Amino acid sequence: MERGDFRGAKACGKGFWISLLLFLCLITTQVKGSIHEYRNEAFTTKSNAFFFHGGSEGLYASKASRHLDSSASSQSGKSFIRFEGVTFRRTKESASRQEGMQTSTGVVEAIILDVKDRERIGGAFLKTSAICCNHTLAETGSCKLGEVIFQKNLENPSWPRVIKTDFAGRAEEAKLEADEIEINSNGMYYLYFMFCNPELKGTVINGRTVWKNPNGYLPGKMTPLMTFFGIMSLAYLVLGLAWFLRFVQFWKDIIHLHYHITAVIALGMCEMAVWYFEYANFNSTGLRPMGITLWAVTFTTVKKTLSRLLLLVVSMGFGVVRPTLGGITSKVLLLGLVYFIASEALELIEHLGNINDFSKKTKVFVVLPVVFLDSCFILWIFSSLSKTLEKLQMRRNMAKLELYRKFTNALAVSVLLSIAWIGFELYFNATDPLSELWQVAWVIPAFWTLLAYSLLVVICVLWAPSHNPTRYAYSEGEDLDEEGISLTTGDIASKLERNALVEDLEEDKRE
Repeated sequence: MERGDFRGAKACGKGFWISLLLFLCLITTQVKGSIHEYRNEAFTTKSNAFFFHGGSEGLYASKASRHLDSSASSQSGKSFIRFEGVTFRRTKESASRQEGMQTSTGVVEAIILDVKDRERIGGAFLKTSAICCNHTLAETGSCKLGEVIFQKNLENPSWPRVIKTDFAGRAEEAKLEADEIEINSNGMYYLYFMFCNPELKGTVINGRTVWKNPNGYLPGKMTPLMTFFGIMSLAYLVLGLAWFLRFVQFWKDIIHLHYHITAVIALGMCEMAVWYFEYANFNSTGLRPMGITLWAVTFTTVKKTLSRLLLLVVSMGFGVVRPTLGGITSKVLLLGLVYFIASEALELIEHLGNINDFSKKTKVFVVLPVVFLDSCFILWIFSSLSKTLEKLQMRRNMAKLELYRKFTNALAVSVLLSIAWIGFELYFNATDPLSELWQVAWVIPAFWTLLAYSLLVVICVLWAPSHNPTRYAYSEGEDLDEEGISLTTGDIASKLERNALVEDLEEDKRE
């Protein structure tokens, strides 16, 4: 093995224990979804207000008018945000300082707004940085003292929607009445709980809110992905069927590489099907089922890992230039194991927990190991491809050389597309911090699935089973006509393979 390869594999293994620790921590995470739960959550200070972010999701407008009953059938086609058991508990010290006969000794406001109306909350439209109304602003009649400043939308006077909950007398607890806010226009909606009275400092919130789209509980920016996964399931099924027919037709000429490709296709079929089922279940219940989500995440991680290992071993010439990987095998397996753990951690933190509610810093912390390991794969793949092409040129195996040149070109195009898409993704996230483009955000993850599928199709076409497997089956090939000798059967094949195996094993020892 080359020294550079060894150093690369050794460096890639440094994140193993960190990734393992992250994985063990993440598997205990509770699975939630469009149901946002609040469990003794504290309010934070901003300007002269105290606020708590209750959630944010893209919602489509209702397709049906509001019904009087709340049966399951009446919910069809309706988009809403529903408050269930939301209560506010202040400290005993705060409650004891109030007069028992007062009907309102503190108010908490639940504010629902479309992100495009964000400037209507707070005093921005009054040329002030204050969020809560003060004496000066109250004297001008612009707002009500002790409440959040907001400006009604003239085109839709009922928005932003404000729901007030009062503490009565010395009561420590105030309950927000169960309410359901119907959504009648597409938008990225944010929910904030806010209060202005400093005496309520230390108040916590309990309960939950349910967010629903017209066709189910799946968040708006995830809704197109369910259809996408359904289409990709069919695409993998078609690819698998075509590969299976070819596999059966030429089963006598099958090489080890074909079994690796078959495994990746099968995992891709399972991955897409499980994701579609997971999204469909999420859409119907509003919760991400722990078992199904873990299976979907694991299928994705295993397929990603095996796909990268397949690209790596193909680039090394496994089954084409060399019959085994020799001493490199353990390094390849170690890199695959570390990548599996790091990728599993990233997938879990992305798909478990409340939608939009996990820390971006936490995500960055688990993204970095995956980015580093992907870089290791790319460098090792292209380094191995360079050596394989050089070896084929020296052996004058023109058929295999042409095959690998096509593979190299396809891989180079995919890397360039990946770099360009990463740049676009960074630009997209930087210019859309509030998810105003939520309706097209599904394209970001969909691209990577399409790219992986396209690369797999290229490999299937280039290494398709045939009656003439010698163009990609292992042989020395310097003095023999590759197009005329089958290396999968016969004494000549066995002799060539034994001689070549000895040569490559000796070469591996020298590396």
